[in-house]
Amino acid sequence: MALKKSEEKNTRKLAKIGKQSVGVTLPIEEVRKIGWRVGQKLTIKRIRGGFEIKDWRK
Repeated sequence: MALKKSEEKNTRKLAKIGKQSVGVTLPIEEVRKIGWRVGQKLTIKRIRGGFEIKDWRK
């Protein structure tokens, strides 16, 4: 498998999950850098031009 260029690593596609949801994969290196884990709760906020994803806090 050939190595991807930097800009190609940051280009992702939306994937259909079930009937009414879509998801996007995140680069594992970036997820590890911020310390997120599989199954962790996150908050998603709609902002101008996209979304903001943050760690969920009580």
